[in-house]
Amino acid sequence: MKAIERVRRLDAPLFNSQVKSRNVTNSEKWFGYLIGPAGALLLNAVLSTYLNIYYTDVLNLTSLWGGLFLTVFPILSKVIDAVVDILYGYLIDRTRTKQGKARPWLLIAAPLLTITGILLFIVPEANQTVKVIWVMFSYNLFYSLAYSIYSMADNMMVTLSTRNTTQRGSLSVFKQVSTIMITGIIVALVFPMVIMPIVGVDKESWIVLMSIISILALPLTLLEYYFTKERITEEKAGVENEKKTPFLLQLKALFTDKYYLLLLLYFLVYTAGTTFKNLGLVYYCNYILGEYNDGVTQTLVSVIGGIPMGIGIFMVWPLAKRFGKRNVTVIGFLLYALGSAICFMAPTNMGVVLTGQFIKNMGGLPSAYVFMALFADDLDHLEWKTGFRSDGVSMSAYNIIATSTVGIATGIFNLLLSMTGYLAPSDTVVEGATIQKIVDETTYIFNQNAGVENLFVWSFLGIEIITGILCAIILLFINVEKTIERKQNVLVEREKAQYLAEGKEWKPAAERNAEDILRQEEEAEKNYVLELEERCKRKGLDFIDELKKHKEAMRLKKAQGLEKEQKQKEKEAKKEKKRRLKAEEKARRLTEEQKANRRLKQERHEERLDAYWRKEEEKGEKVYRHYQENLQDLWLLEDFRRLLEKKEEKR
Repeated sequence: MKAIERVRRLDAPLFNSQVKSRNVTNSEKWFGYLIGPAGALLLNAVLSTYLNIYYTDVLNLTSLWGGLFLTVFPILSKVIDAVVDILYGYLIDRTRTKQGKARPWLLIAAPLLTITGILLFIVPEANQTVKVIWVMFSYNLFYSLAYSIYSMADNMMVTLSTRNTTQRGSLSVFKQVSTIMITGIIVALVFPMVIMPIVGVDKESWIVLMSIISILALPLTLLEYYFTKERITEEKAGVENEKKTPFLLQLKALFTDKYYLLLLLYFLVYTAGTTFKNLGLVYYCNYILGEYNDGVTQTLVSVIGGIPMGIGIFMVWPLAKRFGKRNVTVIGFLLYALGSAICFMAPTNMGVVLTGQFIKNMGGLPSAYVFMALFADDLDHLEWKTGFRSDGVSMSAYNIIATSTVGIATGIFNLLLSMTGYLAPSDTVVEGATIQKIVDETTYIFNQNAGVENLFVWSFLGIEIITGILCAIILLFINVEKTIERKQNVLVEREKAQYLAEGKEWKPAAERNAEDILRQEEEAEKNYVLELEERCKRKGLDFIDELKKHKEAMRLKKAQGLEKEQKQKEKEAKKEKKRRLKAEEKARRLTEEQKANRRLKQERHEERLDAYWRKEEEKGEKVYRHYQENLQDLWLLEDFRRLLEKKEEKR
């Protein structure tokens, strides 16, 4: 019984993390954040791209119940998924074990990912009722149970790993590399080029393939569990009776803010368009642009889509800094729509489509890199307006839209497949159908009718013309960054006033952050010295000698860092000087009249901005006072409730 209780509490040695260091280690980065998550990421990425293909082309479920089955069940399943995500987040926050609060859920998810991943594909050859039950049950077991548990825990690991911002940043990079490696290389390139031509529409091959991927997820997820460590949870650094903003008040603040509602609308439209494009990708490449699983077409489209994403980070931010995040994203979406329109005009021409895809993906760069910064501006705007942060609640609404929209779009796409008469690869020659390709003696790939082909063209190309234009129009009304710097200055002044009211010394955030980093580095060095001493005792090494080597290595590293920093400063100084000289030269070429016009234009701009700010400030201050009064009343009620509870306990 005692052993069972230890297992239940996860305090048996078997469950201990292999990471013992107080600092983030290389093994933690490689095994816990790069290699470990790859199993679940690979499984989910393959399912996101090919599970619908398996349902329509291998299981031939397109016309089941007149097309209603593949329409209704994805919608209901994703709604369930969105709800349980909130539940799992609630449960993880309240988990208390020796191994942390998120890591135990990785341990639970590991076998579930494998079992449910296999169940998705071993649909029995039975009557329709049995197939329907199996598909619905296995789909929800994977997405609403196994993967939801995994993703909620996995997404929290970086933030719970350490308070050292430098070390946390390196973990985040390793995690991002893992995602890019899986989705950008294996699923986007290797699968369409090598694996899909082999498995084709053979059910047994699919079962073998997905069983291998599902089984691979088990040891890799366990690797993630054993090579991660929740240092922040271990600190038990929670403030009891901390005053928190009520959930309903946060909801009210969010859903009465026009910028937040417009951003959600934008995200809804963008996600819907992207989902239809992703659903149509394989079908479009198989039936319109190329041949079924030809190993070339989808690979080329994916490569052209990936190149702009790789180079875009160097282009987007300088443009956003100069012209504004909103403006650059609007122009990007117009290019996005233009590129899709070019493809739409000649959807069967490989050269035209690849050219259009390149233009479209260049236009989509701001939405990929800049949008979350615009979203963050709105969260700062909300804090200025209400006096409290609503980051967690705002991201919950964001995630619900992301999850639900995918389900609804998938259902609509599958309904349209059935309504237009999609013919899946079959072992039976359909009367009146033109055979495009004979896979073997019993499996045929059919040419689709005009309605089905139009569906593939519209889903992959046409819809993004519409959503690109709609997103550009919506963004025109999101003017949140116009006065965001002034609002951030107000937030700083409020913070300063609060510090002084509490008798504390106030310093700018940049200075406090620099001090925090220095403090973290000093703490990391102390931890390293303690662990070095322990290691020297175990291995019989001379601690003083090893410490000298370490100090010398750190000195060289610091010197190199200072040298690199100095070179960067000199480079920035030269760049600034060049920019200043260029501006001065340009100004010298201006006539006095042109200079006067420029000054007048700048003055008018400042006057308009000041007038706009005065109106916004007056309205914002009223809203701020309203929320602060509500908050104080709610906190008084909470304090009164706690006082009554304490009196009741004494009795």
